Amino acid sequence: MPEKSFIPGRTLSRLFHEQAVEPILRAQYPDLVYAAALIGSGSEVLGFDTRQSTDHHWGPRVMLFLDERDHATVAYDVSRVLSERLPHEFMGYSTNFGPADEIGVRLLVPGRAGADNHRVELLTIRSFFTAYLGWDGLADPSVEEWLTFSEHRLRAVTGGALFSDPAGTLTDVRDRLAWYPHDVWLYLMAAEWNRIADEEAFVGRCGDVGDEIGSRLIAAHIVQSLMRVCFLLERVYPPYAKWFGTAFRQLTCAPQLEPQFEAVLHADSWRGREAALSVAYSRVATMHNHLALTASIDPAVSAYHDRPFLVIHADRFVSALHCAIEDEEIRQLPVALGSINQWVSSSNTFEQEHLRDAIRSTYRA
Repeated sequence: MPEKSFIPGRTLSRLFHEQAVEPILRAQYPDLVYAAALIGSGSEVLGFDTRQSTDHHWGPRVMLFLDERDHATVAYDVSRVLSERLPHEFMGYSTNFGPADEIGVRLLVPGRAGADNHRVELLTIRSFFTAYLGWDGLADPSVEEWLTFSEHRLRAVTGGALFSDPAGTLTDVRDRLAWYPHDVWLYLMAAEWNRIADEEAFVGRCGDVGDEIGSRLIAAHIVQSLMRVCFLLERVYPPYAKWFGTAFRQLTCAPQLEPQFEAVLHADSWRGREAALSVAYSRVATMHNHLALTASIDPAVSAYHDRPFLVIHADRFVSALHCAIEDEEIRQLPVALGSINQWVSSSNTFEQEHLRDAIRSTYRA
């Protein structure tokens, strides 16, 4: 595929709905009420797709959310009609997806899109959100649910594209998931600062005994935690590892912090790492103070007790944030636990439905 023919997937999906799908439905089912969107899985949902993304699952597609009764009575017929009337191609792309390969990947192939081969998905709010988040989309999420939702998936459902929603049902669900409840938010920030508190003195301590590899690894951990604090401070869900840095560069604070993080990661000595981290610590601490979530905290670094290592004393932020939490259920949670995103690094864990109850029982315990 020549480079000039690439069109971002969200744009392709919007136009596919407006110019191909919607006219068919308006003519054949004029009274059918549905929401049209592109949310959930796929780099194009986040707006991060490139030409490389077209090698799997990518193409003209749209998700239609029907109410439960309409889905039960007309979804099959709607899918059949679309398979008969959708164009073979749209904007130069086939509308026909081939069968899934051994790992579930589907590619665009020439030909007419059959009922099972087009990717106009007929869904309900309950079916989609139960499968994608382990939550039915009908009631406000519980604390356990908030703490075990995948951040990446929250970003994908709240930040994906919404093309039409005359009944406002999908909009209401997205609004409820737009950001964490206030005390959950404070708890997550406290947990992230706690991760920094656990290791901040070790950048210098490892370097002091000649362990530059250990110092470098710990500094990288701290950079990642500081970046996560920044996402929390700006009220933006971070995506999973592949797009984490790309999404960070979209934050308001990125221009002042990215050079410091680069300096930490490229420093040749622990003292260089410590110097760059010290600047980053103070800038993130200043961001914290600007939100006035707690009493102001001195953003300056200082020595780690009587040792010659400069740290931000992250435990100060942990204590202040924890004290600001009013919800007793959240106050009783171990601050070191945090959310599932803070103690499990594998994104595959979030896709294992049979693990959800086990993970949520951790918080009940």
